[in-house]
Parts: sequence; structure tokens; C-alpha cells
Amino acid sequence: MHADRFVALFIDADNAPASHVDVILNELAGFGTVSIRRAYGNWKGERLNSWEKLLHEYAIQPIQQFDLTKGKNATDIALVIDAMDALYARHVDVFALVSSDSDFTPLATRLQADGKTVVGFGERKTPLPFVNACSKFLYLDREEEQPEAASGNIVSVRKWNANELKGDAKLVTLLRNAVQAAEGDDGWSQLGRVGGHIANQASFDARNYGYKKLVDLFKAVDLFELEQREGKGVCVRDKRRAKPAASS
Repeated sequence: MHADRFVALFIDADNAPASHVDVILNELAGFGTVSIRRAYGNWKGERLNSWEKLLHEYAIQPIQQFDLTKGKNATDIALVIDAMDALYARHVDVFALVSSDSDFTPLATRLQADGKTVVGFGERKTPLPFVNACSKFLYLDREEEQPEAASGNIVSVRKWNANELKGDAKLVTLLRNAVQAAEGDDGWSQLGRVGGHIANQASFDARNYGYKKLVDLFKAVDLFELEQREGKGVCVRDKRRAKPAASS
């Protein structure tokens, strides 16, 4: 769908799991052609063996960074420099940052400020400032293994139940505000417009809550009415807006 768009993949191998590189590349294929694939770290040590075995298989270029000073992360600096070089010197539409390190928050913010799409990947320990600085962020560690994850197409996480979803005040506010913003004259909102509003406002993906699609998440949270409408697709309305039918 976006074959004409170019994607640059920058991996902080020191702070990202190697086991889901296929998931990362599968996700990025939906954004365009991954023309730059680089992984940063000290490849002289044994700590990155899990990544090293995958470099040739996935055509990822290893960028060597020695630990010159204890406690100083040369890897982060090198990655940021190369990402900024790509921003100014290459035609890149989408930047993918693979790390669980919040140090990349300013980079993600800067890239978005220049109109670029920033897709983040990391573990659930990733600090929220980095997650929120990305256009989209996907967690790479599973909370619970599920059979459908065997295909390798997605990372399967435990599905949040209705009580957990309702208990997440930030999520509920995000959904309600998006529905309200996309609301038509009839009080209903087209789900496609709701999803677009959410994407413009926050780093969000229903899969991080265990649901493949946004419509599934809306159904699960049980705070909204959903209807399939001809010519409009799925429409959604806050249950608080529902009014009893007028008596004849």
C-alpha cells in the first residue's frame, strides 16, 4: 500500500530483544520499503550473540560501537547521529526505532517535528515518554503466549478484560474524546475517523491491549454502542449519549 515510501530501521541492540525481528520487519512492510537496516552495539562481546545470528538473515548492517568509557553509551550517540544524517541527507519517510531506552525520546520528538512518521518497538518496561513520543509504538514482549502468535505476524499479548480496560482512565478518556471529536450530526462517529483522530493525537495500537483491531477493543471495553451502517462502515457512539426511543 505504501511501496513508494522509504523506511529507515535503527536498532539499539543493547536495549532490544532479538527474538522478534521478523515481527518488526513484517510491521514495517506495511509502511513501505525498509531501505536502511542498521543495528548498533558492541559486537565484540558475547552479549549481542542473539542479534548477531540474525544480521545476515535479515540483511541488517551491524554498526560497531566500543564501550570506550564505562557508564557512557556510545551506541545511543551513534544511532542518533546516523538517524539525523538520514533525516537531512536521504529521502526517508518513516523512521523505526527499536529500543526500550527513554534516551531516544528527543530523537523521536525531533523526527516527528519534521513531519516524519516514527514507529517505535520495545519491551513493556519502555518508559512512557519514549512510547508517547512515537507516532506508533508496539511492545515486543509477550505477556501471555497464544496459539495465533505462532504465525510470527504479530506479537500476542494477554487480552485485557472489560474491567481492566475501563480501569485505565487514560485509555477511556482517549477513546471517548476521539469518538466525540469524530461525531456526526446524528450523534454517531465513523470508526475510521475515530481511528484517524487517535493516530493524530497519541501513540496507540489496539494490539498492545491484546486486540487485533480497534473495533475489537471498542467492543471489549463495553462503554460504546457499535453499528454496521451502509456506506459508512462501523459507527460508534458513547453509551452515555444513547437516548430511549420516543414513544409513539
